[in-house]
Amino acid sequence: MTATLDRPTGPADQPEPAGAKPVMSGNRTAGVQASVYLGVVIPLLALAAAIPFAWGWGLGWVDVGLFVVFYLFSSLGVTVGFHRYFTHSSFKAKPWLRSLLAIAGSTALQGPVITWVADHRRHHAFSDKEGDPHSPWMFGTSPWALAKGFWHAHMGWLFERGSTNVERFAPDLAKDRAIVRIDRQFALWTAVSLVLPGVLGGLITWSLWGGVTAFFWAGLVRAGVLHHVTWSINSICHMIGERPYAARDRSANFWPLAIVSMGESWHNLHHADPTSARHGVGRGQFDISARLIWMFEKLGWVWNVRWPTERRLARLSAKSA
Repeated sequence: MTATLDRPTGPADQPEPAGAKPVMSGNRTAGVQASVYLGVVIPLLALAAAIPFAWGWGLGWVDVGLFVVFYLFSSLGVTVGFHRYFTHSSFKAKPWLRSLLAIAGSTALQGPVITWVADHRRHHAFSDKEGDPHSPWMFGTSPWALAKGFWHAHMGWLFERGSTNVERFAPDLAKDRAIVRIDRQFALWTAVSLVLPGVLGGLITWSLWGGVTAFFWAGLVRAGVLHHVTWSINSICHMIGERPYAARDRSANFWPLAIVSMGESWHNLHHADPTSARHGVGRGQFDISARLIWMFEKLGWVWNVRWPTERRLARLSAKSA
């Protein structure tokens, strides 16, 4: 990967201006709150049923293949699209690719793109401080407080009624007609994400049962696994791991999640340098998301990629801080 010149951090990490708009914009409606519960609980129940369902029956190679394909599509939609592109502007992209990334991220069932971005920019603005939507440290440092904080950071925060103020944290996306349209189509992409694996499974195996198992594994279980991988970045990667770079919070690198998170668990550098397109910069630090961005760059689909530089990494090193 080629390096670019050093640059300032992105808008999500700038100091709060005087007269800034409110952090929150009120409470979710009952319908939205119900959809959050369904979107979290149903994949979770599918995960709980996965082991007995697969014990000797109910899982075939078609299910495994479809699981991998849909997991890669939806997870990279979140990591490359929702996170590194829409939240942090780590690169610029052609319009068709912008829309595809927004659709891919929507199939992860983690909420509409604009809501996701607003929540994550708020997280960076107040990381591990009051105002952070999902810090594991908000209740203290006693064993009970940390257990409560882990639950809150991992998934408890999702059930709170308050909504992050989009006008403050994602005004750029709220004015983008193409992205607003995809944001409003979230229910459609959720349905596609769950139904399409079943349709493909049924067609490939030419059986109703093949469609049912593909829907279960590549639809529900895939969404549940991806939920917990993403949530683990909020919880585990702010509690334990290595901190080689100087960040203003407790973000840490947690190598066991590197592959399944597409490189997102190299979380310490990300918080030290949020606009960097690459999070895993050390030897052996696999970052699949960065590799995909690199491929897009080579194809001419993205440009102005903010790759980390040796000079900047040295300056961010915790040893030199």
